[in-house]
Formats: sequence, structure tokens, C-alpha cells
Amino acid sequence: MKTGLVTSDTYQNHNTGEGHPEQIDRVTAIIDNFKKIDNKKLIWKKPAKFDQSFLVNTHSSRYIDHVSKSFPENGLAFLDGDTVVSPGSKEATKDAVGSIITAIDGVQQKEFKNAFCAVRPPGHHAEKDKAMGFCIYNNVAVGANYLIEKYNYSKVAIIDFDVHHGNGTQDIFYDNKKVLYISTHQYPYYPGSGSEKETGKFNNILNIPLKAGTTAEEYLNAYENVLKKLKEFKPEFLLFSAGFDAHIDDPLAQLRLSSEDFYHLTKRTLEISKSMCNGNVVSILEGGYDLKALQDSAKRHVDALIEFN
Repeated sequence: MKTGLVTSDTYQNHNTGEGHPEQIDRVTAIIDNFKKIDNKKLIWKKPAKFDQSFLVNTHSSRYIDHVSKSFPENGLAFLDGDTVVSPGSKEATKDAVGSIITAIDGVQQKEFKNAFCAVRPPGHHAEKDKAMGFCIYNNVAVGANYLIEKYNYSKVAIIDFDVHHGNGTQDIFYDNKKVLYISTHQYPYYPGSGSEKETGKFNNILNIPLKAGTTAEEYLNAYENVLKKLKEFKPEFLLFSAGFDAHIDDPLAQLRLSSEDFYHLTKRTLEISKSMCNGNVVSILEGGYDLKALQDSAKRHVDALIEFN
């Protein structure tokens, strides 16, 4: 079995303006690197179109309508202080959501063993009714709801190792016992949520707040709590919110991971997943703002997915 790599050229049309950290080159750096390596164990796929109803499971109709009317005919528009859209953002946003649906279908139909979606805009800050922190639609949340709705899963786990807390994913699943959301993140830090006290209505949220300056060793020790919670929950499918901004070189945060650490945390998670969900895993890009660190970390994350086959 191979690993799917789902991406689309439309990410290049999501223009956030000069100097914005969530820039076009983030995905280009990752994609160009994989093209150069030309690994025969990767299956490249473009996102398919999807039924809008799968978006309504995650976001309110009112919010979806608001977003669709927000894309400008030219120039830039702001959904919030950080979240910028341009005319081309409409297709990029659709394809970011479509990529996780395409990846899930590919795993379900045994086209590939697991998958990584290299897309933008990211998603984990987007709440049910609100754009936030560069995120428009919550891609990973749409994926989890798709697994429940289309494939009748009753236990889906989301592991979010982005350095920022995924307040949007937590908001969407706070009272949904079918979804376990686990987040490791710098705290207190943007967006301000993610304390250990936020546990969800069904104890289905696990936040692991980490102080600025947390070393790789401290992080990987704390990550044992992620694995422990996974074993308790026994998911049937696992989704990664894969942000690589906990890297020591990232300009937007102060954790101290190396690219190699993303390989190790991925590998450890996949080993656990084998006994529970048969390795059904889809990962989607979130943050990561130093281009070299992002490129190397994404490669090592995908290396672990490929090896798991």
C-alpha cells in the first residue's frame, strides 16, 4: 500500500497580501520538495468536488453564506483581523475542504493506506460560526463529520500538534461524544483557549498546554498523554491536524522541536493506531511559517506515513 498526497494548484490563488505569514510559498515549499524526491510510494491526487451538505454538518448555513459573499471581486477582504481572502480564495477554500474528503475516500476504498493533504488555507481555528487565525472552514472538522455521516464511524480521533490551540475544532466537537480532540500547544498563547480544564461534555477533549521554551524531550514526554488517551478511546479512524510551527525555527511561537521530532511523534502515533483503527489515518496541513522548517518537517511526517505501509 502507498500514501496519498492530496493537493491542488488553487492554493496559489489564495492571496493573503504582502508580508502575511500564511503565504502561498508554504505549500509550494512542501510540494516542490516532494516532486524533487519523486518517491514511488506516493500517490498524487487532486481534491474532488464534494456535496455542500458536508459543510453544513460543521458550519452554520448562516456562516457559509457569509463566507461565500465575502470573497472580493478584486483586491483583499478581511474575515477577521488575521484572516484575509482574495478572489482566488473561493476555489482554494473549497479544495482545502475537498482534499480531506478525497483523502478519506481514498483510504476507505483502499486506494492508499493513509494520506497527507498539503493545502491552504488552514482550518483548525475556524469555529462553527466564525473565521479566525488564517482559517476559513475547519477542514479537519469537516473530515471528522464526513467519517461519521458517510461511513457511519462512531469513534473518530483528531490529534492536533500545531503549536496553537485548535479552538475551532474544540468548539465544533465540545459536546460530541463520537469525536475525541487532543491538542498539544503553547499556552498561554494565541488564541487563548486550551487549558487543561476544557475537557468537553463527554470528557472527549484533552488539552496538553506547554510553556514557551518547552524542549523536544519535554514535548515527547508530554506526548505520552496523547497516546494514553488514544488507547482509552480506541478510535476507528485517526485524523491529524498537522501544524509544524512547534519547530524551533518557527517565527510565530517558542517551542523547540526539530523536524526529526515530527517523524518520531508521527511514528509513535501510527504504531498505536495499528491495533485500534487498522492504521486508518489522514493528515492535513495546518500551520508552519518558517519555509525550510516546514518543508523538512512535513517531509519527515510523511516519511513516517510511508514507512507505516
